[in-house]
Amino acid sequence: MKKTLIPLVLSVLPFVISGQAPFPSGDEIKQFILSKTCVVLANGNPVYNTYISRGIKEYWTITPFEIIDQSEFEARRADAAYSFIILTETSFEKDKSGTRYNYINLLQGKDVAELGGMPEICAVPLSVAEADDMEYGNMMGPVLLFMQNHAKKISEDPALTGRRYLRYYNRNTPEVKSRKILVRQEDLAPSIDDQSRLRTSYKYTIEIVGEEEIVKAIREKRPNTLILHKVSPEGSSGGGICFKMLFGTDDQEMYYYNEHNIDRLNPGGLLPADLKRLERF
Repeated sequence: MKKTLIPLVLSVLPFVISGQAPFPSGDEIKQFILSKTCVVLANGNPVYNTYISRGIKEYWTITPFEIIDQSEFEARRADAAYSFIILTETSFEKDKSGTRYNYINLLQGKDVAELGGMPEICAVPLSVAEADDMEYGNMMGPVLLFMQNHAKKISEDPALTGRRYLRYYNRNTPEVKSRKILVRQEDLAPSIDDQSRLRTSYKYTIEIVGEEEIVKAIREKRPNTLILHKVSPEGSSGGGICFKMLFGTDDQEMYYYNEHNIDRLNPGGLLPADLKRLERF
């Protein structure tokens, strides 16, 4: 079970959502396709607000959109004519470190008493709440592209309820071997954080590159290329959860999703075990 905290305007204490938000019904998916998507700015987080405002204008095409503040979200959230992109903070009972994670959520408007009753079309880990906000700026585009691609797919076939979980997309993992993976050195476990050790751990194409090359691949929509989005607390063994996602730069797809508890043997970052798993598919 997850507990999600959404800090709303003029409120000293945040709203609390307990449990898993409901997956939208077929009718609610149809409502989303006809909705206007409201991008909710986060109080006290100007860096996120800049990234999401810029990203939505550049990448969002599936529905009309409008940027609103959190008080306007409260006024509109019961109206099915609207959908919402909102930043939430989530902690997990199994995570004894108490780390809080930023998720970016796509919700459909519905007249329910609590936010936890709003249909959740998609939710993607974005960053660790206490981390440097600059870490995820370049990933905003791929995340938004994936979210709207996900929404489009479930609107075409609402029966595919398995898509409510990101692990559903591991069905694409067999295709990873035919694509090049671009990864930053700091997103790899220390045991594989140079090119020579990486090559001995993975027999297909993977390359350590700088941030500039990843940005370029995103901008160019480089064919047959994957980029790693990692969400993990700082430090190699201080506890917490590490989330790992591979996104295609040319097709808005997710090709791999996994997570692991961080400890001395399993530091934050892409692990040799992930590479072996990619090879096995």
